[in-house]
Amino acid sequence: MSRSAAAALLMLLFGTPLAAPAVAQSPPPLVFAQPLAPPAVRAVQDRLHQSGAYGGTVDGVWGQDSQSALEQFQQGHSLQVTGQINPATASALGLDPAQLLQLPAAQAPTLAHLGADAIRNIQNRLRTLGFYNGGSDGLLGAATQDAVTRLQQNRGLQPTGRLDAPTVSAMGLDPTNPAAPAH
Repeated sequence: MSRSAAAALLMLLFGTPLAAPAVAQSPPPLVFAQPLAPPAVRAVQDRLHQSGAYGGTVDGVWGQDSQSALEQFQQGHSLQVTGQINPATASALGLDPAQLLQLPAAQAPTLAHLGADAIRNIQNRLRTLGFYNGGSDGLLGAATQDAVTRLQQNRGLQPTGRLDAPTVSAMGLDPTNPAAPAH
């Protein structure tokens, strides 16, 4: 069968033309985004709120509403819309990037140190955020770890399913005391 006949057959079967052969392209450059501690996220959210771009709660949790506000701010200030806090965006917000990175980050909790109360609080918080449908049993089972992974993916964190400071912060919980109520 000729190439044009095969393309016509694929068009009939799948409704799409045969894709052109892929041209070798170099992969995009690897970019590392430094996660911000909750106090730094609050500072960014506060400035976005003051600018009128952010209508959410200034809570130190970077979610979709914060992300959208940042992109709106960047677009409205003729900045490259990257969705990242880069030096130009921080400057336009009136923030010093070096100071943002120096705001204290909490120590990462480890699974060995989390008690049933902390895990129940995490499960409740994951449920509130729409990532968990299971019971609050205080056990770090597969359903809880899956919910943690989904939250991490949603928040732009490395999806490990493990609880670490950025993940617990992304839930709106204190990483040094995950059993405490959300702030």
